[in-house]
Amino acid sequence: MSQSVLLTIARASIEEVLQGQNSIDRRSLLENYPILSQPMATQITLYLDNKVRGNAQSNTPQRSLLEDIIHNAKIAAFQDENFDPLVTSEYLHTTIKLTLFTADGELSHQSEPILSN
Repeated sequence: MSQSVLLTIARASIEEVLQGQNSIDRRSLLENYPILSQPMATQITLYLDNKVRGNAQSNTPQRSLLEDIIHNAKIAAFQDENFDPLVTSEYLHTTIKLTLFTADGELSHQSEPILSN
């Protein structure tokens, strides 16, 4: 599975809240990428202008990889108590860093903002 799939899930999770509609086809993702059903802990860090804008991390693998990415992306964007909820104008310039905590160690992937400054 490519890192872009994981980052797309994180972005889509935030977009669901901003747009007020469910857009993630969980069934299709799980059929196409069975690893998404495996328990795994993740961390989502949002950056705006190279500064942390939100963060959420699971300490233990309690949810499937798919559900953990969705959960932590929404927490980082809208419920990090250190920041106001993310708004669309910020989201468009936000970089997302996804860290997976596996038995072999940490794996990190980072997206580019939708719009450049």
